[in-house]
Amino acid sequence: MTTDETTKDIVAAARSSVSVGRSRSAMSFSEYRFLVRSDLYRHDGSTGPSGFLRNMILNPGFEYTFWMRTSAFLSSRRILRFGFGHFARLVLRHCSYKYGISISWRTKIGPGLYIGHFGQIVVHDRSVIGKNCNISQGVTIGQANRGPRKGYATIGDYVYIGPGAKIVGNVKVGNNVAIGANCVVTKDFPDNAVVVGVPGRIISSEGSAGYINWTDY
Repeated sequence: MTTDETTKDIVAAARSSVSVGRSRSAMSFSEYRFLVRSDLYRHDGSTGPSGFLRNMILNPGFEYTFWMRTSAFLSSRRILRFGFGHFARLVLRHCSYKYGISISWRTKIGPGLYIGHFGQIVVHDRSVIGKNCNISQGVTIGQANRGPRKGYATIGDYVYIGPGAKIVGNVKVGNNVAIGANCVVTKDFPDNAVVVGVPGRIISSEGSAGYINWTDY
């Protein structure tokens, strides 16, 4: 098996392991390690020990995603979920209050999550987010309680979500999509769309190129 094939297998396993609710399957340590390293690389462009320590101390976005991934890993392991898992979830809750980020460890999120600036970020725990996505400050990915779009969002890979953007209800956002600042998304959008406005509308098909960096981990 080639290195690329092995990486693809780990990505698929990692994304399926970070599932929702009681159907969560056990995450292996290699899957957990890959998720943490991919998040770190998106922030720092490296995965070495010095970069890890620097970002844990100075980068609230990475600190939050680290404890989110750690909580998901420990909570998926029967032996570890009660002692170490409880501790990790307590630290994650502390980070949530401290930085104003509300993304549950139960949320299904692919590798390479990038949170550039913290504050007022809310993601429903039944939303699904693909790999190498950027979430900016003030973003809400929420639930619609009624109507034809009742439910939760599914967001593709390599998606940039700008500051203050809102994604509401059972909508599907394709791969390589860029969502502009303060945009409100209430319907599906295809791959490579650039979406702006209230409600969101497509203004070009240039996608998220230039906004999603450091993905060659």
